[in-house]
Amino acid sequence: MSLGTHHNGRGRPAPGAAEPLPAAADRIRQAVASVIEGKPEVVRMALTVLLAEGHLLIEDVPGVGKTMLAKALGRAVDCSVQRVQFTPDLLPGDITGVSVYHQETGEFEFNPGPVFANIVLGDEINRASPKTQSALLECMEEMQVSVDGTPRPLERPFMVVATQNPGDMEGTYPLPEAQRDRFMARIAVGYPAPQAELDMIDMHGADEPLERLAPAASVAEVRSMVEQVRTVHVAPGVRRYVVDLVAATRTSPALRLGASPRATLHLVRAARAYAALEGRAYVVPDDVQALAVPVLAHRLLLAPEARVERRTAEQVVAELVARLPIPSPR
Repeated sequence: MSLGTHHNGRGRPAPGAAEPLPAAADRIRQAVASVIEGKPEVVRMALTVLLAEGHLLIEDVPGVGKTMLAKALGRAVDCSVQRVQFTPDLLPGDITGVSVYHQETGEFEFNPGPVFANIVLGDEINRASPKTQSALLECMEEMQVSVDGTPRPLERPFMVVATQNPGDMEGTYPLPEAQRDRFMARIAVGYPAPQAELDMIDMHGADEPLERLAPAASVAEVRSMVEQVRTVHVAPGVRRYVVDLVAATRTSPALRLGASPRATLHLVRAARAYAALEGRAYVVPDDVQALAVPVLAHRLLLAPEARVERRTAEQVVAELVARLPIPSPR
């Protein structure tokens, strides 16, 4: 039986019952895939992070569709979307909002910034200064913004989708470790396959496909899917497997900085969403293995020896996954 669904004996949801999560999520996936050609795993990861109540970091070279992916996800859900173009002169108040004094009334009025939206697109986030990047720390972790000592809650669902160019490109600042740790997953879009690129030429030739994209789900439906994801069961053996995998990053000689306890929670939450998208009410080790690299690699710092050997954090995580024993079904 599909997650969160009541049936009437004929294989269909009973009247008034929730739509099966895989079916509801598939509508969003198809809507995004109609704009992002030939990248099903990238679209799936973005949807996984959305349903796991996380934030997504998309890192790749310019022109491969990072911003298009974020925009398509925002349009596929009928919710509020705000875009922030990160530049070197951007200030923290430009993101969170500021209090403005009105001389006529003698009072301060808070003008909310673009962070007060369901989906916030941070375009080229690593072109802003670390001080401005850090303006997102509180809202990404606590779902609120404090301005002038007053905490203001953000809307739910709330998701930051940030794009960044590789750190060795001109005019970029590295993201602070504390902020990287708040992103549930990091993905790369990559170049399209030749056939997908040919299809893209035809698709973008007549008009803009993003303009044709109609919402495939409402905010209420997304909230319902998030609640269903929270009920996915994680067996004690799988929990121990996650803890052991994260602990292995802290003792690996190839790493100077391992994954944090927040990474453990993020990996479990992402695995729940990943399993739910498969129509399962329980997490299996394969879910954890599939998510280990995108959830853990961006948080890690390589040891000098590993840098000399030109190893990557993704390679180190993959090696740890390959070595760690898989828990038994019992």
